[in-house]
Amino acid sequence: MIQLTDQPIDVPAVVDAARSTAAGAVVVFLGTVRKTTDGRETDSLDYECYPEMAEKKLAELETEARQRWPLTDCAIIHRLGHLGVGEASVAVAASSLHRREAFEAAEWLIDRIKQVVPIWKKENYADGASDWVHPDKSAGKQNV
Repeated sequence: MIQLTDQPIDVPAVVDAARSTAAGAVVVFLGTVRKTTDGRETDSLDYECYPEMAEKKLAELETEARQRWPLTDCAIIHRLGHLGVGEASVAVAASSLHRREAFEAAEWLIDRIKQVVPIWKKENYADGASDWVHPDKSAGKQNV
């Protein structure tokens, strides 16, 4: 399951999407908006993307994860729009016969999502400043 949404992430639905009677493990990673970033107080985040490109890249990552690990199922949901501190921005769930493969796949998926999926994050700080962050960290930050 691949989904982009502007609604709060339904974590039980993510777990259910990856759950299977054939799996002995379901691993869920939930990325949330933290209170501080690089020592600065975060007020909120804004996520934007070109949905067709982002969905295509997410589907490619899911396919690759299924080729690399014997996954029973997989679910990836990324939230778009304005998010407050504490809200979930991304959820990845991977299930497999054994926990090791589920853990490895979930970790690989979230790392690759942050590296290659064209979803842009604007970090809004309590002091009124903001930074746009490209998925590829080597692109650096731009002050807005």
